[in-house]
Amino acid sequence: MPPQKPNFPVERFAPNPKLKFMEQCREVMRFRRLALRSEQAYLEWIKRFIFFHDKRHPKDMGEPEVRAFLTHLAVQRRVSAGTQNQAFNALLFLYRHVLGRDFGVLDGVERARRSQRVPVVLSKAEVQRLLAAIPPKYRLFFQFLYGTGLRLMEGLRLRVKDVDFERNQIIVRGGKGD
Repeated sequence: MPPQKPNFPVERFAPNPKLKFMEQCREVMRFRRLALRSEQAYLEWIKRFIFFHDKRHPKDMGEPEVRAFLTHLAVQRRVSAGTQNQAFNALLFLYRHVLGRDFGVLDGVERARRSQRVPVVLSKAEVQRLLAAIPPKYRLFFQFLYGTGLRLMEGLRLRVKDVDFERNQIIVRGGKGD
């Protein structure tokens, strides 16, 4: 019987061992080209995980500690399902790509409940009042974001050469998920 392949790549980027642990994490994230916001969020979740377990090093912890942390987020902290998933993905990244090991199936994790919210749609008058409340200095930018549906960072990174007036198109470079 052939040996089983792990669920994650065997070849991985080895961070500089002379760096502090969090800097090693950042180095791997930069190598894997994570978005800056993802990098910041993942580093924050890794730090919270370490502090939750009294500053123990993640290489000395495993599946039971991850399970305890994620359950704590859902039960005591009462975070949303999306927040718990983000914490899980940060820890998954940590163990797979930084430490080079997988923690298998996480059975017994209390899952945060997904809220049953109906999407909020503003009326035309509400949108006009909202945009009127924005200082004139920023109003045009917010009207532009609202009218095009661009995300904040997509709008901030927009350049003149990205707007094609002849085709009525805007080129979004490096948007969410590239």
